[in-house]
Amino acid sequence: MKLLDERIWSLFKLHWQCTITYWSVFFSFGLCIAFLGPTVLDLRCQTHSTLGQITWVFFSQQFCLLVGSSLGGLFKKTLLSSLLALFTCTLIISLVFAIIPLCDHVALLSIAMAIAGLAMGVIDTIANLQLVKLYQRDSAIFLQALHFFIGLGALVSPLVADPFLAEDSCVLGANWTANSSSSSDLNHLRSSQAGHGATIRNISEYPLHTEGVVITRVSYAFWIMALINLPVPAAVLALMYHERLLPCFSSSPPLLDRDSNASPTEYSGQGQGSVFGCCNPAKLRGRPATFFILHALGGAILFIADGIIGSYAGFVYTYAVSPPLLMGHKTAGCLNSVFWASITVGRLALIYLSYRYTAPRLLTFSLVGVIVVQCLLLIFYTSSVFLFIGTFVLGLCISSVFPSMLAFTEDILDYKGCATTVLVTSASTGEMMLQLLVGSVIHSQGSYSFLLCCTISSFIGLCLFLLLLCVKHKHINCCTDSSQNTVMKEKPMTGAS
Repeated sequence: MKLLDERIWSLFKLHWQCTITYWSVFFSFGLCIAFLGPTVLDLRCQTHSTLGQITWVFFSQQFCLLVGSSLGGLFKKTLLSSLLALFTCTLIISLVFAIIPLCDHVALLSIAMAIAGLAMGVIDTIANLQLVKLYQRDSAIFLQALHFFIGLGALVSPLVADPFLAEDSCVLGANWTANSSSSSDLNHLRSSQAGHGATIRNISEYPLHTEGVVITRVSYAFWIMALINLPVPAAVLALMYHERLLPCFSSSPPLLDRDSNASPTEYSGQGQGSVFGCCNPAKLRGRPATFFILHALGGAILFIADGIIGSYAGFVYTYAVSPPLLMGHKTAGCLNSVFWASITVGRLALIYLSYRYTAPRLLTFSLVGVIVVQCLLLIFYTSSVFLFIGTFVLGLCISSVFPSMLAFTEDILDYKGCATTVLVTSASTGEMMLQLLVGSVIHSQGSYSFLLCCTISSFIGLCLFLLLLCVKHKHINCCTDSSQNTVMKEKPMTGAS
């Protein structure tokens, strides 16, 4: 049995360079996601700041990622503007990696990470938009592959950074030695900050010095990551050369305009650009109510799904080292790696499953699976072994929600709206806001509430998806009735002529 039929394979061969380029820019996105958590203690030493002060670095990256996702749709009107934006953003990520070792103050580091966050947000929106534009109804399988590369990048950056992280205190002063803060305390803090969108917590009990001689070698890790990322903007530039979008080919028609299975008026011409442009009354006049409800429901589902991913990655370590589990710091630190590895493996497997099964079926299986796994985690909350098993299965189940929901919603709306921009922005918002909510609940109610919050969120997500399926049928019926009425009105005119 062939893994892919001839039609899918021929589409990929037609757009292989574009597709691989968009996949590679998502590797840049993933590379930038996961490095901050493991390196935060060394960056604290480098900037001579407290962990409380360096919280602003996390916030600046997350907030600007949200802003970049909202504004990314502004660059989708032409292929040239999209590729220029991708080239600029991926190059910015390499430059940010290169200059992070030169940031000797937390304010400078926050500015650098804010710029990186903007670049990440623009990449997130444009890469999703362009793949949906290229493949339309066949986009699900390629979106699964696209999001696989986020997980791949998120796995690579901590591996690059690990050999250069300080095992003991990375600040030496006149009145203390490198062993004044125990290695286990530092490993505990470093592991507690691992994961996508991690937050600073449990910081007051660890005496970390801010003044003295910095002995960290983490600069080498950032310079290596800058070099690893450089082929990505080069790949974008090569695609611009191939599509004759560079000035030296300005007299030749762009190749993609001739070969794409979607003309600009079928997708880009009707898009509203940024998420704010989607609210333009002139372009939304005459849309049925179901059109807006579908956008809202799709965005709400991804708000919850990405919020669960961010919350679980950010707080599973804190849950594991707290009563009743009381895991060792090193063992608990592996949970984040297991979670991100399972998401990566899940998206790799779903490249094939997306071809075999429809998006609604995959979404139903994923959302039900997430609820079942989290209910089992609540039941077996005293089992360390089941926490590892549940973490892996949870990553497998939730890995397909974003790409499947994106493809499904765009398919319902016939690729004529700005669903991708709305969904990407909603996912980024959920990842930031739900972490803040879960973090505050854990602080007031204890670590067990972490699993309870994620489980309740999962039930809400499934209910919203069932509601979306009902609205989908009404939307299709509404569009069908509208088209029939149009035909009936035009028939007398045709007969008269």
